[in-house]
Amino acid sequence: MIVETTRFGTVEIDDGKVITFKEPLLGFPDQRRFVIVQTSPDPVFYWLQSAEDPALAFVVCDPRAFVPDYRVSVRKDDVEQLGLRDLEDCQVVVIVNKVGDELTANLLGPLLIGCGSMQAKQLVLADKRYGTRHPLVSLARPKLVARSA
Repeated sequence: MIVETTRFGTVEIDDGKVITFKEPLLGFPDQRRFVIVQTSPDPVFYWLQSAEDPALAFVVCDPRAFVPDYRVSVRKDDVEQLGLRDLEDCQVVVIVNKVGDELTANLLGPLLIGCGSMQAKQLVLADKRYGTRHPLVSLARPKLVARSA
């Protein structure tokens, strides 16, 4: 499949790698088909690129790279809806945003992607430990402090 993008130009993706969301992502009612675009061989961050809108792409990451104890409660009907045998057959990613000088992640709205089925769903968690702008990385340059002699 050929996917046109504004960031990466034309990208060729195997048809079996197209992710289909059972329900659209919150705020994007017309977008259901996406592909993962890697910009380096072993990235921490990936692009979730719409296969339908060249300008729509989200930076995503595995939240456990930054929050090792991050856990998602998944209902049995979500597992069945995505065609999963079990939770080992899926990948959880979160959408990353730049807020000021920080990269933040929406830990309350993780994306559950079936690795075999390529079906996906955005979950909405009610876990008070997490937020929609959980700090991941500071992009601020360190301030130089002059030493007095």
